[in-house]
This record gives sequence, structure tokens and C-alpha cells, in this order.
Amino acid sequence: MNRLKLLWGKKSLVTVFSVAFMVFGLGCISWAIFNIWSQSNYVVEVPPSHVLKHVSVPNKVLYPVYPVDGDNIGSLSIPVLKQKLPIVQGTGMNELKKGIGHFSQSVLPGEKDNCVLSAHRDTVFSKIGNLKIGDHLIVQTSAGIFTYEVNGTRIVHEDDKTVIVPTANAVLTLTTCYPFKFIGDAPDRYIVSAALIESK
Repeated sequence: MNRLKLLWGKKSLVTVFSVAFMVFGLGCISWAIFNIWSQSNYVVEVPPSHVLKHVSVPNKVLYPVYPVDGDNIGSLSIPVLKQKLPIVQGTGMNELKKGIGHFSQSVLPGEKDNCVLSAHRDTVFSKIGNLKIGDHLIVQTSAGIFTYEVNGTRIVHEDDKTVIVPTANAVLTLTTCYPFKFIGDAPDRYIVSAALIESK
């Protein structure tokens, strides 16, 4: 009698495990089928074109090797001010001691988008407040000579990030602290905007 109970107990245990594995297997198959079905009905929503971020893709590569901080990448000539100033990659303290600093998160001169150059108001950019609409800015680099025409000036707060936003066309943005005669850390920035009008 005890042997019969033992055998019946083993058979019941095997049956329970068998049923459990079958249920588990059916569950896995059902889950896989559900995932395949739900992915086949998945639709990717593409935002309207005006929402998509503009990506600048130049027609040709102007700079095969991207400069590193501290590299001299060219010069900026300002004919109306009778100035020719060196441009250095980077806008750290060491770079700005050497001349104009190129903001490394912006495109290089001549490329399509916003090229941002910064310098100190009391040295290199002390005279840019005299620039007027129509004046020319000439940037010379290993990629060529690029002439920009000033199309606007403005004063913004030091935290204003619109100065470095991407643009649809090739532009040059000069930025320095403002007011020019301010003692200490100036609260604002003087901005000169210029559009590319010629490349050689």
C-alpha cells in the first residue's frame, strides 16, 4: 500500500511538472507571437520638417584635419579698422592671450553654419564697436580666403546662448564683453554678425 502511494506520488509530481513546463512553453510562444504582431503594427512618427534640427552638410570638406586647442588656424583682417589679428582654436584663457579664439563647438571659417570668434574687449576686440553694416571682415585660413559682410550688431546678456545657435547659411559671429570701458567682469556681450559673401 505504501509502495502504491509512493508510486502515485511520483507520478503526480511528474504530471505537475509536465503540465507546468507545457504552460510555461505556451506562455513563451504566446509572448513571442504578441511581440511580432505588435512590432508589425508599429508606426514611426516623423516630426514635421520645421521641427527637425537643421544639419549643416558642406559640399566639400574644407578642413580635412580638425585643429586642436591652441593651434593657429588663420587670421582675421578688418580693413575699416586697419587690423589683422591671429585666430587660435579654443576660447580658454591661454588661447585668448594669443589673439582671437574660435569657439570649438561652432563650424570653422568658410563652412556653412555659424562660425563664432571671441576676444577680449580691452585688447584684440577693443575697436569692434566701430564696425557698421556693410563693413567687410576677411578671414584667411588653410582652406582659403573668406569675406564676410557685417549685417548687424547687438548687445546681449552674458548668459544669452542665441549667439552660438546653428544657422542655415555661412555666417561669422564676433563676440566680446560689454561695456567696453567696464571695470571688472562685464555683464553683457557685444555681438557683430556677418554673412559670407565671397570665398577664394
